[in-house]
Amino acid sequence: MNKSELIEKLAEKSGLNVIQSEEVVNLIYRKMRDTMVNGGRIEIRGFGSFVVKEYQAYQGRNPKTGDKISVPPKKLPFFKVGKELKERIDNVEAAGEGGH
Repeated sequence: MNKSELIEKLAEKSGLNVIQSEEVVNLIYRKMRDTMVNGGRIEIRGFGSFVVKEYQAYQGRNPKTGDKISVPPKKLPFFKVGKELKERIDNVEAAGEGGH
């Protein structure tokens, strides 16, 4: 599912028009982004959590030349799947249902 499909599904299920649904989805995305940019954590019960992980600087190697390079510290978004979602996916796979 992509963003436009989410907007369409929200409009279909909620009775909102597509423009209103897009505003709702954009608001949620914006709030999630802003929370993570400011170092916050997002937890959606039954689905999972989004956090920002901080990685320290380290010495790496250029794979082409083998030369040592300094990799600066960085922050990256990370998603941890929730127990309920993990179990639902696992049960679908175990039952051989798979798919969309």
